[in-house]
Amino acid sequence: MGCRGREFPVNHGDVFWVALPDRGGHEQRGRRPAIIWQDTEAFPPSSTVLIIPMTSRLDALRFPATLRVEPTPNNDLAVTSVALIFQLGACDLRRISRQLGRLDDPDLQEIEGIARPLQRL
Repeated sequence: MGCRGREFPVNHGDVFWVALPDRGGHEQRGRRPAIIWQDTEAFPPSSTVLIIPMTSRLDALRFPATLRVEPTPNNDLAVTSVALIFQLGACDLRRISRQLGRLDDPDLQEIEGIARPLQRL
C-alpha cells in the first residue's frame, strides 16, 4: 500500500507507532504503539486501516475490552502496555510510522476473542 509516495506494508497483528490526533473526546491521542487490526489480505488498506491503540498506563485495565501485553522480542514494546480493544477504529495511513514488531500469537488470539463481540453489527 502506498503511503506518502512509498511502499508501506501493514499486516493484521503488526505493531506500529501511530500519531493520533486530538479529537476532543476520550479517545487516545498522541504518539503511541497501535496494533493493525484490519485483515489486509481480504481488505487491502486504501487511505485508512483499522487499528487498536495501546497505552502504557496500566490503570486502563479497569476498562472492559482491554488486554495487558508484555514486551517481547517479537512485539518490541519497551514497556508493559494495554491494548485498548474498545477503541478499535480507523487510522489514516499518513499517521502510521515505524513498525515496532508483531504481536505474539497468544496475545493476538486473546485480542481476537475480546474483539469478536465488539465487531457484531
